[in-house]
Amino acid sequence: MIRGILAALAACLAFVSLTASAQVDVDAFVRKDQFVDIKLSPNGEYFAATVPLEDSTALAITSRQGNKLLATFGMGKNTHVDGFWWVSPDRVVIAMAEKYGSLDEPIPTGELYAIGAEGGKPTILVGYRIGTQQVGSNIQQKKAERVSAYLIDSLSADTKNVLVAIWPWGEEPYTRVERMDVFTGRRVPVARAPVRRAHFTTDNAGAVRFARGRGIDNISKLYHRSGEGAEWVLVNDEATTHRVEVPLGFAEDNRTAYLQVEQAQGTDILVAYDTTNGERREVFRNVNVDPDGVIYANGVRDFPVGLFLSDGRSSTTFFDAGAPEARLYRSLEGAFPGQAVVITSSTDDGKEVLVNVSSDRNPGEFYLFDTQAKKADFLLARRQWFDPANMAEQRPVRLKARDGVDLHGYLTLPRAGGKAPMIVLPHGGPFGVRDYWGFERETQMLAQAGYTVLQVNYRGSGGYGRRFRQAGAREAGGKMQDDVTDATRWAIAEGHADPSRICIYGASYGAYAALVGVAKEPGLYKCAAGYVGLYDLPMMFQRGDVQETRSGETFLREWYGDKSALSAVSPTNMADRIKSPVFLAAGGEDERTPVEHTELMERRLKAAGVPVESLYYKTEGHGFYKPEHQKEYYTRLLAFFSKHLGGATAK
Repeated sequence: MIRGILAALAACLAFVSLTASAQVDVDAFVRKDQFVDIKLSPNGEYFAATVPLEDSTALAITSRQGNKLLATFGMGKNTHVDGFWWVSPDRVVIAMAEKYGSLDEPIPTGELYAIGAEGGKPTILVGYRIGTQQVGSNIQQKKAERVSAYLIDSLSADTKNVLVAIWPWGEEPYTRVERMDVFTGRRVPVARAPVRRAHFTTDNAGAVRFARGRGIDNISKLYHRSGEGAEWVLVNDEATTHRVEVPLGFAEDNRTAYLQVEQAQGTDILVAYDTTNGERREVFRNVNVDPDGVIYANGVRDFPVGLFLSDGRSSTTFFDAGAPEARLYRSLEGAFPGQAVVITSSTDDGKEVLVNVSSDRNPGEFYLFDTQAKKADFLLARRQWFDPANMAEQRPVRLKARDGVDLHGYLTLPRAGGKAPMIVLPHGGPFGVRDYWGFERETQMLAQAGYTVLQVNYRGSGGYGRRFRQAGAREAGGKMQDDVTDATRWAIAEGHADPSRICIYGASYGAYAALVGVAKEPGLYKCAAGYVGLYDLPMMFQRGDVQETRSGETFLREWYGDKSALSAVSPTNMADRIKSPVFLAAGGEDERTPVEHTELMERRLKAAGVPVESLYYKTEGHGFYKPEHQKEYYTRLLAFFSKHLGGATAK
């Protein structure tokens, strides 16, 4: 329906069908998605979609009837549409972010823009570029402000205003809530936070009811108030309870709030909190994983009705199995077996919903579902050049570490079967991050080259409870690394890998784990590869964007440890223990893990007589943006693995 317009905007190339072959079509894997997300307007007349370009992300709005491109919004290199919301039947509010490498997490700029569905100039509503960037007709009436703004409630009953959280620029700001006109940007104060760096939660009537923030001590506090003008009351203090509580929303009665509550042992639970008498009731607990997201009622009834879970594969659970949303999800899950189903948006009357369907083999397809006729019409596929039938299976696995801790992860299996060579792929982050079940272009590319790919959510990863995450603190190169080693040995013992053909590879912190792994276990890995890696831990305290703020320095000390103790667990000081060939790649403009990490690692390896290959791009950041650079990187990487493991090379 809108395939042609979005494909043109994304500069997509022709359809390519992939099948297992002696060589890998790298072009197909580095090619951008046709789009990222699509949302249906409340009246069902328009689609809004984010479209990835070479080094930015734009927004496009099309008419549903006639497939006409009506409006576009983009801001150029390194800028990305970070979120967008239909705030009325014909107006979209847009949040922006910046990032300087393909692996960087987008950093919100705090700017909000608005654009009409029928076109016209976008309007900057709030942000530091007011007065300097002429993108709308209202700019001259506004003054530049040193604040960031984040939408917290689109106020479905109000087509003119939204609620935004305002963060004054500063090290530890006290945030506030304001009602903002989405046409003029005019704002009216609504509430002030009782705690620094607060995030707010509204009830179903749009009243600000919760504020959760952290002070200089990095301790989480949660406050509640009964309504507008009422006093804030402390509900949870992490310093006393030793847990964090996060409000997810209010039940339909507007009295019961749902809180995600950390536990001293095990995973987070969902609690129903009576805001009038303080009574608590446990609603849900999964023994393996934390709740992963909230499912809201369709249409204007946007209160929580269920949860998304990532316990191995993706799944859903509902507070009331007989609720309309529960029945709808079960019907859709039955229609798309073995796939994850997410309703991204719906019309106000709930008669039509936009559904995203994806899996380990399917990068994502969108369908428009008529809830009355029970009919799904296909719209678009994110990567239509991939045939899911030719993709590799990603299988959830579970194992025990040497000290008895339960570990979860994934095996992606090449379609040829048999005992294939294996790539161990530890994730980056590392703290609070995890690998998920779903389509990943890198693991699929490696599987296409004939490799089994092992991913393990080592301790310190998110999604498995507070204790598991905090067990990774100050364990870089220690127990976190042991978990990666134990998972590798488990895969060998279970017959998933040929012990003589295993390499380890990762990006960012994953590159650190790869180089530490090959140093600590020289007989286990035939080779190692690191991409935009972190190799000299003390350097984090002098270079890179993490250490530039007071909170960043606190994070480094709390999670990595004292600078004086980190040299001993830095790969740059383990080069003499590395006996296997190494491949390194980095970007000269990397602000997260500056290129000096890789340059020092390469010098130390060469001095130790280790065979090392390298690839640098001066103009790239934390992950390569340009398709031609990505292609050369993956061509070199596959050639490196082929040399040492025997898999396929690039075409």
